[in-house]
Amino acid sequence: MAETYERFRPGYPDELFDLVAGYADRPLQRALEIGAGTGKATRLFASHGVAVVATEPDPDMLAELRKHVPEQVSPVRAAFEDVRTVESFDLVFAAASLHWTKPEGRWPRVAGWLAPGGVFASFGGPIRLADPTIEEAVRAARAPFLDSDEVPSPDGTPEGEAMQWPGTELRQSPYFTDVRQHVLPRRSTMTAADFVGHLSTISAYLELPPPTRAEVFRRIENTLPATVELIADIFVHLARRV
Repeated sequence: MAETYERFRPGYPDELFDLVAGYADRPLQRALEIGAGTGKATRLFASHGVAVVATEPDPDMLAELRKHVPEQVSPVRAAFEDVRTVESFDLVFAAASLHWTKPEGRWPRVAGWLAPGGVFASFGGPIRLADPTIEEAVRAARAPFLDSDEVPSPDGTPEGEAMQWPGTELRQSPYFTDVRQHVLPRRSTMTAADFVGHLSTISAYLELPPPTRAEVFRRIENTLPATVELIADIFVHLARRV
C-alpha cells in the first residue's frame, strides 16, 4: 500500500510553502508533521530548509518515506495521540491526515507543540473528475457498492459553507487565533488506470472487501476514457497559536 500511495498520490507545489511561510511571517526552522505518509508534504518543507520531525504510525509508510526525504527529516513511528516530545516547533502541519486523529484533546495537544505565535497548517482536498458526465458515470458504476467515496466533514460542516473543517473547529478553539482558509487551484491529467490507482488509496474503497473493491474498480475503469481531466484544488487552513 505504501508504494501505491507514493505512486498515485500527488505532491505539493512550492506555492503552498510560500503561502504557509508568508502567513507565519517568521523563519520556519523546525516543524512537526502529523501523519506524514510517504512524505509528499515532508519533501516540500524540507526542500525549503525546514527540519521536519515526520510522525507516522504505519511502518511501511515510514520505510517508503525514508527513501525520498533529505537528512534534515527525522522520521518517527507514532500516531498523533502517541507523539511524545518536549520540543517546541515553529510549525505543526498535517497533509490530508488530520481527519484520522481523535477529536478529544486535539487542539490543546497541537498547541502544546507550538512555540508562542507558532503556526498550524492543515491542507489537502479531494481529487474530482472535471467532466460532470464522466463523474456521473463513475458514481453510477460504484453506486451498487458505495454511496460516496468522499471523506465527510468530521464536524458535520456542509460542503457549501464559507469556512470548512478544520477551520470551523480552530475558530472555536481558545488556543488559536487569526484562522484563515485558502484554496490553491490545481488541475491535472491522468490515464484511466492511474486514476483508478489513485482511488485505491482512498479510505472508502480500502474499507470494501477485496473482491468487491476489485469489481468496483473494474466497473469504474470501464466507464472512463483513456485519459481524464481532474480538479485537485488544495484547501489550506492556517491558524496561529495564541
